[in-house]
Amino acid sequence: TTTMATKQCDEITEMVCLESDLQDGQMKEVEVDQNKILLVRNNGEFTAVGGLCTHYGAPLIKGALVGDRVRCPFHGACFNTKTGDIEEFPGLDCLPKYKVKVEGGKVYVTTDKKVSLMPLVCHCRQCNICECLCFIGPASLQCAETLRQNGYEGRIIMVTKDEQLPLDKTKLSKTFYLDAESNGELCTFVFRARPLQCPGAELKNVKLLESYKDATEIHQMSAGNKAIIVGTSFIGMEVAAYLSDKADSVTVIGSSKFPFQSSLGPDIGKMTMQMLEEKNVKFYTSNGVAEIRGENGKVKEVVLKNGEVLPADIVIVGIGVIPNSNFLKETSVEIDSRNAVVVDKFMKTNIPDIFAAGDVVSFPLPLVGHKRVNIGHWQLAQAHGRIAGLSMLNQQVVINTVPYFWTMLLGKSIRYTGYGEGYTDIVFKGSTEERKFLAFYIKDEEVVAAASLNFDPAVARLAEIYKPSTHCILNE
Repeated sequence: TTTMATKQCDEITEMVCLESDLQDGQMKEVEVDQNKILLVRNNGEFTAVGGLCTHYGAPLIKGALVGDRVRCPFHGACFNTKTGDIEEFPGLDCLPKYKVKVEGGKVYVTTDKKVSLMPLVCHCRQCNICECLCFIGPASLQCAETLRQNGYEGRIIMVTKDEQLPLDKTKLSKTFYLDAESNGELCTFVFRARPLQCPGAELKNVKLLESYKDATEIHQMSAGNKAIIVGTSFIGMEVAAYLSDKADSVTVIGSSKFPFQSSLGPDIGKMTMQMLEEKNVKFYTSNGVAEIRGENGKVKEVVLKNGEVLPADIVIVGIGVIPNSNFLKETSVEIDSRNAVVVDKFMKTNIPDIFAAGDVVSFPLPLVGHKRVNIGHWQLAQAHGRIAGLSMLNQQVVINTVPYFWTMLLGKSIRYTGYGEGYTDIVFKGSTEERKFLAFYIKDEEVVAAASLNFDPAVARLAEIYKPSTHCILNE
């Protein structure tokens, strides 16, 4: 359906479809000069932006189009289809924008060989920051990006205990410490992994997953050996899935009857357990570790609370996280009962010019009536960083994002959006037995969250429908 129309200088224009091919509210993937482009029609107007999500390259044609926004079906990044601007995370880059014209009932798109992914930039330089201090993480990286996009030219200091610069570490936790003063300080000190409290937990080959170095060592120590994983939430299950075809044996120990029981529910948890059991992963549920025994300082076996003894070469602990806020306890920065740093809707702490963002903060979530919550999502950390950066520049933009996360097990991704804490019922469309479903989490007769497997772009669409003032009823 495409034919070359014109080619001048660095621009290439091609006819991509007929005007009648698209109705309002529809989108189409087209290709011009080997560029995948998303063509959108809204209110009779055609617009064109890059067709691949700038996060992991997912085809946006498979996503959810609501108004002038398209949301990636994989991880929830959201883009403006008129400007290409990224409006929800994860990811850093905007989409390239292309020229569109309609003549004689035909739609033409023009690409420029010099086109590049340009972030949204506004030229506001009026702020009082002369220095910005950031502890490296997704929130601080996004904060720095936001400051530069908005014309801030001062010094930005980023500090990390890691050996690498910021990475897309959606499966890792890490720790940041610093004690310093600046005129605009962002704290994204996040969490440290919760250690196992039992005899033998100090033995070599008892590993926590906090850094790229940890991940490398776990991979090397597990290959061809007996791996035991303690914990059946996201870190534990993802590590078990990864090691299922690398270790000699993989055993998972969990305190609940099923994995993900509190977050995703027993039906989805049972399904994920069966998926891993099909890869010869063995589970000991409703159990725990009583003792780790070693030989020559290394792990030899694990004693369960029910008395069973399991041989082991490595033990990987994924039983939760602890906020790295202890160093603030002697300061005036407000910390709540769970050791999370308290911030307002602008990511401001109670101390002027001190901001906090990321997994460690307790912040008001509009989706639940501005109730204070603590959520450890990569996407939210980036959203926090953007708001903190804008606040440093005296741009009062409130945090107004819908939580969105995903987990990947054996090549299958479960998507989740909303805030399901305290849900009382789960209603399924499809079934976990078929491994194709959309699950609605119900609280007070409202849908407060949703999860899916092989049901794209349902969760992405729901994330776009959710608004702070919207009450989402199941029948709707």
